[in-house]
Amino acid sequence: MYRDPVSASPSPAAAPAAQRPLRVGMIGIGTVGGGTFRVLARNQAEIAARAGRAIEVTMVAARDLERAAGIVGAGVQLTRDPLQLATHPDIDVVVEVAGGTGPALDWALAAIAHGKHLVTANKALLALHGDAIFEAARQHGVAVAYEGAVAVSIPIVKALREGLTANRIAWVAGIVNGTTNFILSRMRDDGLDFGTALAQAQALGYAEADPSFDIDGTDAAHKMALLAANAFGTPVPFDAVQVEGIRTLQVLDMACAAQLGHRIKLLGIARRQPDGLELRVQPALVPDTQLLAHVDGSMNGIVVCGDASGVTMYYGAGAGSEPTASAVIADLVDVARLAGTQAAQRVPHRGFHAHAMRALPVLPRAAVSSARYLRVPLHRASDAEPLGRWLAAQGLVPRKAALAQLPEGTGAQWLVLTGPATQAHVDGLLDQLQRHPAVAGAVTALHVEPLDA
Repeated sequence: MYRDPVSASPSPAAAPAAQRPLRVGMIGIGTVGGGTFRVLARNQAEIAARAGRAIEVTMVAARDLERAAGIVGAGVQLTRDPLQLATHPDIDVVVEVAGGTGPALDWALAAIAHGKHLVTANKALLALHGDAIFEAARQHGVAVAYEGAVAVSIPIVKALREGLTANRIAWVAGIVNGTTNFILSRMRDDGLDFGTALAQAQALGYAEADPSFDIDGTDAAHKMALLAANAFGTPVPFDAVQVEGIRTLQVLDMACAAQLGHRIKLLGIARRQPDGLELRVQPALVPDTQLLAHVDGSMNGIVVCGDASGVTMYYGAGAGSEPTASAVIADLVDVARLAGTQAAQRVPHRGFHAHAMRALPVLPRAAVSSARYLRVPLHRASDAEPLGRWLAAQGLVPRKAALAQLPEGTGAQWLVLTGPATQAHVDGLLDQLQRHPAVAGAVTALHVEPLDA
């Protein structure tokens, strides 16, 4: 049975904060919340040894209190009211793992206004409202920690904010959505079409019943906006992310990309340019000589290029109960270590102190330049050579070209890897190419990202 909240026994007034347990209130006890509670209980001694104090979940807000009681037991206060938890005087830090961007914003701001530190794995909340949350936290002198919001088991936020702090970051690129990576891996390895691979992902629990946030690239865009803020010291630029999903990808292109020595991945890219930032999520070809090309299944991989560090890569599970719990608890340990630390001496929320933040312009889609992959259906294989000369004359130079090695009856497919060109230039040429008399069907065009330094 559950019990309604009651006032906890007051902690001894003389006990310094660093010696008493860090009292955690958790909003949500589903997949992530349940995993966090289990890992905290299982590894409590080791976690306390690292944190310098015990970390205890003392209160949980959940819709189903009977279910919550079955997870946390009798020693934890339960409530159906997240705001009651967020403002409770005996809570030091609020962990928000319920998700959403409406009520969750109210809970987060209420917790901060009442002097609570905030830990969240809610990437949508921070992508849409992060700047307001971070400013409120700065004003109230509390911390906001969110390692679990991006590529959960990979400590990429900590890497950007701390491990790579000496660097001027040139670019961050990665596979940050496990659902789409699983789908693309099945399309490539098993020859499944998109719909079949998606159904398999749903059956295995990798994709939701409504998978739109994943397959349309929105989830990856949330994460890349947060990474860009930490890499470049800019306010979270979610509204400016250029997003393309994977709904229209064909299994034929998986085989054609492999013939050209590449693999297709849904990539998030944040790159510093002289006149602004590239910030985009798009399916792209990655050379199979790159480690990122071999991040398969539901795993995530992120590559960062710094001027001093060079290229570094981070790999791990991008979803799951305990992998996310690992990141949430790492944030709690960081919060536990803050006792006695002045706010100005802490790691900044977005990697840069507020006075140093600068809103950087994001390049419009038309100005983004990259190499391209083209798959061009031809009436006759002999049309490939003259069409290559035509492309070069239009300023889109083929660097590598071949006829696809496909079963008889598939028709001639001309495969091309071009040199770099702006999106505006490519869009104009694709319109002309589609009407060229040698072309027998719809032309496919994808970005090519070598991800070298």
